[in-house]
Amino acid sequence: MRRAAPLWLLAAAAVGVGAPAESAGACKSTRPDALGPFYEPGAPVRSKVGTGYVLSGRVLAAGSCRALARARIEFWLVNPRGVYDDAHRATVFTRKDGRYRFESNRPVAYGTRPPHIHVRVTARGFRTLVTQHYPRAGRSQAVFNLVLRRA
Repeated sequence: MRRAAPLWLLAAAAVGVGAPAESAGACKSTRPDALGPFYEPGAPVRSKVGTGYVLSGRVLAAGSCRALARARIEFWLVNPRGVYDDAHRATVFTRKDGRYRFESNRPVAYGTRPPHIHVRVTARGFRTLVTQHYPRAGRSQAVFNLVLRRA
């Protein structure tokens, strides 16, 4: 007989957080999203490009939920005026436990696009993930786990 999923897993899925690493086998790969026309390689290594919004989480391996240390995460977003610029690009590396933290201005909408932060993740032995984070209205922080598939 199959048991119902634990409440913490259902709650995590509902908010797009992903399962904690302790639930081995429960990590599904993060859904990719558009790279967009404004990606530029070589973003400076820094974890802060503004204030008002904190994005944090872990980079994990799909299936095993193993933490990926030293994964490279590139972020880029528009400035508070809705324009992409070099001051709002960053690269961070995950710690041994796969955790990262990135601080920026709260993303703003521009044109027909809702507020978002672009994310590109690379780790040795895994497929590159390109996705986007869409902040919830009224929130100043979010947990966004990034789950990679093996190459």
